[in-house]
Amino acid sequence: MSGKMLPTGVAVAVGTPAERLRTLLVAADSVTLLTSTHRADLTRRHSVGADGRVRIELPTGSGASRQLACEKDIPAVVDVVDLAPIPMPDRVRGRAMLTGWLTVEGLRGRRPDVVAALHLATAELIENGGTTAVDPQAFAGARPDPLASAEAELVRRLGTDASTLEQLTLLVPAPLRQRGRRVHLLRIDHTGVVMRVQPPAPPEGAMATAGPRDIRLAFTRPLHDPDQLDARLDVLLGRPPRRVSRTRH
Repeated sequence: MSGKMLPTGVAVAVGTPAERLRTLLVAADSVTLLTSTHRADLTRRHSVGADGRVRIELPTGSGASRQLACEKDIPAVVDVVDLAPIPMPDRVRGRAMLTGWLTVEGLRGRRPDVVAALHLATAELIENGGTTAVDPQAFAGARPDPLASAEAELVRRLGTDASTLEQLTLLVPAPLRQRGRRVHLLRIDHTGVVMRVQPPAPPEGAMATAGPRDIRLAFTRPLHDPDQLDARLDVLLGRPPRRVSRTRH
């Protein structure tokens, strides 16, 4: 281990491990693909289908695509790190490791790319200092959080709203905000907002005695699409509902 203190507050997790794993993969911007002979860091080249199958677009000249051209299927590992969309200390929110066999589905896109499907054998979700095995069938049947595909944009947008961030910070229990602790917006999902409380840096040469703490600020009602976020935040913060202007056609 690196010696860093891991965040506490497992209770902030929402959904089954399979649902959280599905959410992580849908929200992730990039993945790392490992085969027996090659490694590829791929950005915006993976997807999770309605059937739960993970698909990866490989450049036709890449090592993995050449390996697939020679073999019917190849063992592979997909490593995904879930990073907070905005800068902060300890940005890692979770991680996933999937193993299985890659097979070619065909060519697709303008590049074109080799589209490979991962036939899942094992899956692990690493979060809050623990590792949970996820059954492949449970993963295939799980549904991601309704905000998964839009969450990064929502967090970045809210991260520029200083007034709302200040009000959210004041909802964090006062004892956790004392003695130099900093509060950061960590994630948004359909049930609420999660804030990360960062302890002050220890004096030079001293060991850290406490890690970050994650706190969930729950909405009064779950939301079902990103357009409902502002209304849920208004209720959470006790603000008058904002008027929505509509353009007539």
